[in-house]
Amino acid sequence: MIRFIVDIDHVHLSGLDLNLLVTLDILLSEQSVTRAAARMGVTQSAMSHSLARLRLVFGDELLTRVPQGMRPTPRARELHGRLRDVLNAVQGLTARPQAFDPATADILFTLGTADSTEALMMPGLLARFQQTAPGVRFLLRNIDRQRVLEDLDSGRIDMAIGVFDDGRMHHKRRVLHRDRYMCVYNPRLLDLPDGITLQDYVRLPHLLTSLVETPVGVVDDALAKLGLTRRVVMTTPRFAAIPFVLQQAPVIATMHARVAAFFAESIGLCLCPPPVELEEVAISMIWHSSNDNVPAHRWLREQIVDLRKTAQAAAADPLRP
Repeated sequence: MIRFIVDIDHVHLSGLDLNLLVTLDILLSEQSVTRAAARMGVTQSAMSHSLARLRLVFGDELLTRVPQGMRPTPRARELHGRLRDVLNAVQGLTARPQAFDPATADILFTLGTADSTEALMMPGLLARFQQTAPGVRFLLRNIDRQRVLEDLDSGRIDMAIGVFDDGRMHHKRRVLHRDRYMCVYNPRLLDLPDGITLQDYVRLPHLLTSLVETPVGVVDDALAKLGLTRRVVMTTPRFAAIPFVLQQAPVIATMHARVAAFFAESIGLCLCPPPVELEEVAISMIWHSSNDNVPAHRWLREQIVDLRKTAQAAAADPLRP
């Protein structure tokens, strides 16, 4: 096992020709300057020069001459196993990703999503993968728009799905679909036969879903332009709680139409357009550009897009369970 140094001396390493480590591995394997030179395709003189440099770097003879040829010193024998580990690690670090076979893959993807996206997307995605890629697993993390780029950069998540602005130069973003807003409420608790008027909207209590956990959302911004405010009685980052609250409390929730329709259909709630103008939102995938051409990650993105297109062609909700 490689033991990595926590505090790397970059100045020291910058003065070291790391190609010398490759040369040392061959010298210790061949135990002959002549054979090592032939294997590297260099002259014997050049290989002897490299050995001299290596002796200075490690402060050890490394190879000593004996009647049978050359013999590694105790220090060289101790170095050799660790050297192979280092070179294998560098080779793995720089190797091109291998082809991805979903049928045999054993891989864990870490996704950042809101619980509403989880409820709408994951049932269909898992149903598909159990047939085509049974070894694919998911770890889902809560998403925070304010730190999603940091989570991608740190590797805490492989990809996020939600409402995002464009990232930095080293992030990639693809729009999956656009969604409008709808109001959802319990018609058994709120008598609104003609839908929700602006007067109703300001008068009635509201639920607010906010992933950044602030009591102000796009609805409040739209109302402020009209010189109006609403009364928010509960703010939560968990969309899944909303239908249960609506089932028992005479309140209104304004949310993305797809999740609102899912909740309404599931427990018999009513839908209607909000009485204020709200811009459509783009639901996107966003990922770090270092994963852009990784076969497994590219395959996952293609599967999500294909799930969307397949359902669109069937005139159905692509992420509906």
